[in-house]
Amino acid sequence: MTSKIEQKLRSVARELLEQGKVGTIVGYEAGSLKFTNTPLITKDKEAADRLVINPFIINNLSVFLKDIGGKVGVVAKGCDIRSIVSLIQDKQLARENVVIIGVPCAGIIDLDKIEKLMGKDRDELDDIVRENDKVIVTVQRSKKEYPAKDVLIDSCLACDQPKIKEYDILLDEEATVVCDDEASRSLIKKLEAMPPAQRWEFWKSQFERCIRCYACRQVCPACYCKRCFVEETEPAWISPLPKWQDNLIFQVTRMMHVAGRCTDCGACERACPVGIPLHSLSKKMAEIVQELFEYQAGTDKDALPLMAAYESKEAEDLIR
Repeated sequence: MTSKIEQKLRSVARELLEQGKVGTIVGYEAGSLKFTNTPLITKDKEAADRLVINPFIINNLSVFLKDIGGKVGVVAKGCDIRSIVSLIQDKQLARENVVIIGVPCAGIIDLDKIEKLMGKDRDELDDIVRENDKVIVTVQRSKKEYPAKDVLIDSCLACDQPKIKEYDILLDEEATVVCDDEASRSLIKKLEAMPPAQRWEFWKSQFERCIRCYACRQVCPACYCKRCFVEETEPAWISPLPKWQDNLIFQVTRMMHVAGRCTDCGACERACPVGIPLHSLSKKMAEIVQELFEYQAGTDKDALPLMAAYESKEAEDLIR
């Protein structure tokens, strides 16, 4: 059954393509797996009827915009829009070439959490429905309710910018966000309580598992360099082999490169095939940026990027 917001989205997308206001639409369509969606990138107005909006639109679609070219209409949640704004700040996108179709987002459902709570694979579930601050899961006509905060992805629980500020078309009124910052920071809190040696051993054990597939880099809108430092051979910054020391250097350097650009969408951790807690790393980095520079990524397209702005008072705080 098509929801009202989906009907509106499909109508808007078709109209934008028919009137030549955009050459491409970037959105979501139903995936091949149950309760999943996949990115839809199309120039075909008929394909607009495949667009969907539901609590599983997990991808940050801004990652595709830089390479598409021309004028693009993009379906975007709040954190995705912040990524778009950050790309505009860095001159990677021109604002006039992007038609932002804003989707108010109350949080994305984490299917892994649902499976763990239910003790069942997602294919065994009949339905998952979000109703305000709860999520209802149906299995064989039996319904089980969970507080939304228990089944949303961690980055959604930490959302502190729910209001969509930058858009061309807003599909619906603002959604009510369920926040649980303590839950989203649980690992950070544990790490902060550890002595440095123990914390070092934790990250060593994590990066020993890294296979250097670069999935985290590929899904990150802030990682837009045409050639990454890890691929340089003169000089060779790190070994191409996935040794834990080089894996650590890669991630620490990547965090520095996306400082002031990361919008806490959590795509990096979700893409990691071995489950390294990259979201906690990026979230802590964003917290440090906020503390030191009073700067949040992607909140003002007219502001200078973090690393392009300098205030004299910073020297007093940073240089000891």
